[in-house]
Amino acid sequence: QVHLVESGGALVQAGGSLRLSCAASGSIVSINSMGWYRQAPGKQREFIARITSAGSTNYADSVKARFAISRDNAKNTVYLQMNSLKPEDTAVYYCYAATGGLNLVSWGPGTQVTVSS
Repeated sequence: QVHLVESGGALVQAGGSLRLSCAASGSIVSINSMGWYRQAPGKQREFIARITSAGSTNYADSVKARFAISRDNAKNTVYLQMNSLKPEDTAVYYCYAATGGLNLVSWGPGTQVTVSS
């Protein structure tokens, strides 16, 4: 089991930047990949980005040119650098970790990002 805690969410103006952090604890060695989803009010949770244990990254088309995912293995932390933020980026951002042979997913409680126009 992996325990995840997100931080870094805030209110920011359009065009601004934020960096989200996700600190992992527990069964760290079994993590295959970590990443981020977001959920806006009234919408389904959507994939944003992921990074594998090998360092490969994937992004949603809507954020590919603006967001960057990275990790610090020494701190067991994954980051999401978000630039050129838009009001439509407003959502609760959730960190996840996929672990073990079955890629079981653990979720963090989420952090609120609000982008004002």
